[in-house]
Amino acid sequence: MTADEPQPGDFTSGRPILFRNATVLTMDPATGVIDGGDVLVRGERIDQVGRALRAPDDAVVVDASGGILMPGMVDTHRHMWQTALRGLGADWTLSQYFVFYYLNWGKIFRPEDIHAGNLLSAVEALDAGVTTTVDWSHGLRTPEHGDAAVEALRSVPGRFVLAYGNLSGAPWEWATAPEFRSFADRHFTSRDGRLGLQLAFDVTGDETFPEKAAFEAARELGLPVTTHAGVWGATDDKGIRLMWDHGFMTPDVTYVHSATLSEDSYQRIAASGGTVSVSAESEQNAGQGYPPTWRLRRYGIPASLSMDTSVWFSADMFSAMRATLSADRAREHLEAHAGGRTVAHHRLRARDVVEWATIGGARVLGLDGRIGSLTPGKDADLVLVKNDRDPAMFPLLHPYGHVVYQAGRSDVHTVLVGGNVVKYRHGLLGADLARARAAVGATVEHTRTTLGEDAWREAMEPELPETETISNPYTYSKYRGEGVAVQHEEQ
Repeated sequence: MTADEPQPGDFTSGRPILFRNATVLTMDPATGVIDGGDVLVRGERIDQVGRALRAPDDAVVVDASGGILMPGMVDTHRHMWQTALRGLGADWTLSQYFVFYYLNWGKIFRPEDIHAGNLLSAVEALDAGVTTTVDWSHGLRTPEHGDAAVEALRSVPGRFVLAYGNLSGAPWEWATAPEFRSFADRHFTSRDGRLGLQLAFDVTGDETFPEKAAFEAARELGLPVTTHAGVWGATDDKGIRLMWDHGFMTPDVTYVHSATLSEDSYQRIAASGGTVSVSAESEQNAGQGYPPTWRLRRYGIPASLSMDTSVWFSADMFSAMRATLSADRAREHLEAHAGGRTVAHHRLRARDVVEWATIGGARVLGLDGRIGSLTPGKDADLVLVKNDRDPAMFPLLHPYGHVVYQAGRSDVHTVLVGGNVVKYRHGLLGADLARARAAVGATVEHTRTTLGEDAWREAMEPELPETETISNPYTYSKYRGEGVAVQHEEQ
């Protein structure tokens, strides 16, 4: 750090911050890309965006030359509590994930383990330039687990949405219980803009539609719903039809994955104003189905991106953008080749996935009036991607393509959330990583001891069984069909 560069201590409350001479991806259609652009932040808001802006006398000036300045990224579906077991399931299928958490071991996670995973995941998100994260928190078996999740998220200077769920219980029971109402009143009576609340549960297709009570609870409390839909072998078109028939397909529902739905279901999502969260890295590896962006584009369904869980996958939006664009293009090429043709022009562009990772995610959460673009008056959630020590960061020719295919989390130089500098010159500010490491270490020790060495090794290195069929791991539904492998062969 040179003598004339700002020091971390210069970012005191109230001082304006001017980012100078960046390639600015505003994600605002009225402004577009600004080469050699400046962004001035005053307090919590973006004050000006343009070129050669005058620096206020008391401003902290950040030299952004050679860097890309863009809105903070938005992850609309991340099981943050599972970060405490990062990478354990690298070789899992979706079925093995279900068996581990839903049938065998989800019940062993204590409130302090939820806290540990959330804490590390929240810090990690900010470090990677993800300023808003939906915590799809389906490990909340008790209100005390929920309290622990909230405490962890509030202790990190990011923006979060707690999507409250319980993989061990039926949603029509826990969502209507007085304990949950008390939890919501305790933590969410007043909204501060940094932590929101949703309900997170799935619709399994039972014709009696027991999930109706959970939807009614969400409606009564004015809460959005996020649900895993179109997950092969688990949630399908029956669930979509039941939601439609009972009047619960509304614009405030997010359908996660949505990879194996019929034309009719996609049309219903589009007609109802619903949105989809795509987790391409997960969908490609785990078995939910093929990443559905090619279908979403066909029906005009708004999309956002997410990372799902780092018990399997990477936890940054650079990976999400890259996987999504690659999956969409691979599908396009393979379909063309099957017909003896080739693709002359890609339909999905790099700009599209950057949009889904920023303003697209903000729209899904109903926050696009506040975040998601570098627009004067919006909250100053922004990311400077710059790394003079990384040979992949120059030359900077195609800024959207550079973000998607060249940059990575180590290139995140500076991060602001609501005008608050939470990362500068590749170092976190105001986030206690040591505390998170210690908490996660205790959770790993507890989990490994509880499982025992045989189960721990089996989880990390699952054997190849003689049969690939299993019973449905969901705890409150009956399995439809004889097994995963049999269903696949029949298709």
